[in-house]
Amino acid sequence: MTSKQKLKASLSFQPGPIPVDLGGTPVTGMHCETVAAVRDLLGLEKRIIRIVDPYQMLGAIEDDLIEALGVDVLPLWDERVMPGIRLRDFKEWKTPWGQVVLVPGDFNYTVDDIGNIQLYPQGDMSVKPSLMMPASGRFFDAVDRQAPYDYEDLRIEDNTEEFTPIDDVSLSALERRAKEVGDTGRGVIGSFGGAAFGDIALITAVGLKDPKGIRGVADWYMLLATDPDFVLKIFDYQLEVVLENLKKIAAVVGDATDAIYTCGTDFGTQNGTFCSIETFRNMYKPYYIKVNNWIHENTNWKTFKHCCGAIFSFIPDLIESGFDILNPVQWTASGMDRVELKKNFGDRIVFWGGGTNTQNTLPFGTAKEVYDEALECCRIFGVNGGFVFNAIHNIQAKVPPENVVALFKAVQDYNRG
Repeated sequence: MTSKQKLKASLSFQPGPIPVDLGGTPVTGMHCETVAAVRDLLGLEKRIIRIVDPYQMLGAIEDDLIEALGVDVLPLWDERVMPGIRLRDFKEWKTPWGQVVLVPGDFNYTVDDIGNIQLYPQGDMSVKPSLMMPASGRFFDAVDRQAPYDYEDLRIEDNTEEFTPIDDVSLSALERRAKEVGDTGRGVIGSFGGAAFGDIALITAVGLKDPKGIRGVADWYMLLATDPDFVLKIFDYQLEVVLENLKKIAAVVGDATDAIYTCGTDFGTQNGTFCSIETFRNMYKPYYIKVNNWIHENTNWKTFKHCCGAIFSFIPDLIESGFDILNPVQWTASGMDRVELKKNFGDRIVFWGGGTNTQNTLPFGTAKEVYDEALECCRIFGVNGGFVFNAIHNIQAKVPPENVVALFKAVQDYNRG
């Protein structure tokens, strides 16, 4: 089977080898420092790692590493990334930990008195920075730029400024990339943005130069309770824009992609959910249904929902919302037992992730412990298809490269029988 055939079979709940993803989406990638370490361990050509997600400092998974680790899925991303810059005109940058990487041309920054790296929206250094990497950190955090506002005079346009028609530059880039990945024999997942209703990672609008409206994390969550009608008006506007954009994207991408990263709004914590199931059903579910319905009626794409945490009770509603795929499958959270997940939902929604415990085993365990855990995950989730192998969320910095290699060796060995 080709990689694409493996992916399609698994997405259709057909028994067979488990397909592998690494770097297909912004939540299934690997930190640039670890990418370099894994490449060195495997004896691959020395290369400067290209950053494909500056916010999280994710490194590109190049063809030779794809081959070495047995990766089956390629990314098809909109080249616009946070903080509002494009993945082009790359230049060298030396990170605080001493690694030289390639960053986009509009990756413009300053360093404050204590060594924090400040990154600017759209590369415009005349405005306040929107992202900050602590001097001892490995990725960026959003800067709180919440401006004073009048709660009695909230304006929809202030919280919808970031939802705009996709431009011709992005469409042309997507069309070129679709042609590149369409003939490789590998599976493809697209990440086009726009459908993440109420995603707290986006509320702060790190790509806007002067965000207005409700932009603070605490303020946004309170708004859900104090003025849900206002939030729904934002979602109405967002829905209209995303559906128009999807029409344009589908016209240039076509069947080049097998799945689409639809939404990354989280509803779970380690021990429970952010909101009640009633809030989810009243405020989020109707919009998910409309987006998923459009995609399923007009394309062959499967829809991918990222949602961390203890969300066992939400999964039936995510399935009813039309999502085909659930990620990152955080079985380490409360009530997310692997066997119960597969037993209850494994024939109705594809588990994309869940291959190892990225909070404990992967960074702190031995290579053998990682291998054994990953093999067990394959045995649980891989029965009768419906599983795409990846870790629980991104592989972070400082993870021992031996552990990463052991992780992917486990699924390769499982597939060999």
